[in-house]
Amino acid sequence: MALLWFRKGLRLHDNPSLEAACHGSRNVYPVFVLDPWFLAPDPSAPSPGSARVGINRIQFLLESLQDLDRNLSSRGSKLLLVHGNPIQWRIRKLCFEFDTEPYALDRDAKIKEHAKDKGIELHCSVSHTIFNPDLLIAKNGGKAPLTFQSFCKNLVPATKPIGNGPSSIPPTGDLHGIKVVPVPTLEELGYTDFHEDFSPFRGGETVGLTRLEDSLANEKWVCEFEKPKGDPTAFIKPATTVLSPYLKFGCLSSRLFYSRVKEVYSRAKSFTSPPVSLEAQLLWREFFYTAAYATANFDKMVGNPTCKQIPWKDDDELLSAWRDGRTGYPWIDAAMTQLRKWGWMHHLARHAVACFLTRGDMFVYWEKGRDVFDRLLIDADWSINNGNWLWLSASAFFNQYHRIYSPITFAKKYDRQGNYIKHFLPVIKGKWK
Repeated sequence: MALLWFRKGLRLHDNPSLEAACHGSRNVYPVFVLDPWFLAPDPSAPSPGSARVGINRIQFLLESLQDLDRNLSSRGSKLLLVHGNPIQWRIRKLCFEFDTEPYALDRDAKIKEHAKDKGIELHCSVSHTIFNPDLLIAKNGGKAPLTFQSFCKNLVPATKPIGNGPSSIPPTGDLHGIKVVPVPTLEELGYTDFHEDFSPFRGGETVGLTRLEDSLANEKWVCEFEKPKGDPTAFIKPATTVLSPYLKFGCLSSRLFYSRVKEVYSRAKSFTSPPVSLEAQLLWREFFYTAAYATANFDKMVGNPTCKQIPWKDDDELLSAWRDGRTGYPWIDAAMTQLRKWGWMHHLARHAVACFLTRGDMFVYWEKGRDVFDRLLIDADWSINNGNWLWLSASAFFNQYHRIYSPITFAKKYDRQGNYIKHFLPVIKGKWK
């Protein structure tokens, strides 16, 4: 009997933990634990949601779990959201995906010790990233590469995706009295009084795979993709793939995405190169994962050996004005409103508002802005979010602090008619000049 523990990796395709759980097992228990600390409504929070995350990310997670349950059901299984102690199932094999985040490393160390004591066979697969970060660090002399160039020089062969998962999954078998509940709705979790717009991006493996196919269908666009080019004010049809939330939750395999991009390149006469290409956007993700994994206190200024120690302001009034879209700069306020309502915004908009909060205007601690992004983004990822805030505040990785995103001219470059601003700040429609 095997327990397949879903944390991230909410998919059936390219899932080595699923393959390991099914191999030689009479019964497989696919389990996800709904944590009230993460999901319970908090009326005192600065935006609709729990104490930890905004409502858009909770909704995205619930949709992803519903889709995972449907996909498991199509192969003879089902997702088990449990109340109780699954140890009663007399598990002989425990399978889960390797996680690089500090809290997860501590948790998993305890789980591994418990499994060893109980004689439980353990499978911990590296599949949330394209590369094994331990191998990258070893190749770099035992330390994390801290520039993108040094990271790329130390790349190891990418692990290829392993297919769409088994055609059938062993049944769950006797649950021994453990209570299993269906995936709840927001209303069932206690969210009954919210008025914000929801993110237009729905969660789940099925949507993620469809979005991947739609993005790669335009091979010319794939080959000509060049960051930072792209319109940050395009909101009806965003100028990027919007695949980051699906990668964050593991609804889409980064290894599959990477291999498919490389396939497109193999058919092309020319294509852009790192660090600006579409391939490079996946490599940047790997870079931040590797740096975060090997750097102590990566999410802090104090005690972080890569981070400049800067006397930032600790000003809650400035922070709340920025967070709530009340700075008086329409471009900044519109972007922050999109973040609150949709849980997403274009990477250039993220750059602009992060620069504005830190070195560009307000000089507020980057950790404060990081916390706002961590709460509101549906694709909030511990390694990437911290890495980008270190970068954009010129605290690490990037030191050209004088290169500022203007809160006025930057938006005019892309949206001279103010369509983006008027959409997210309708109060300004009649005042636009």
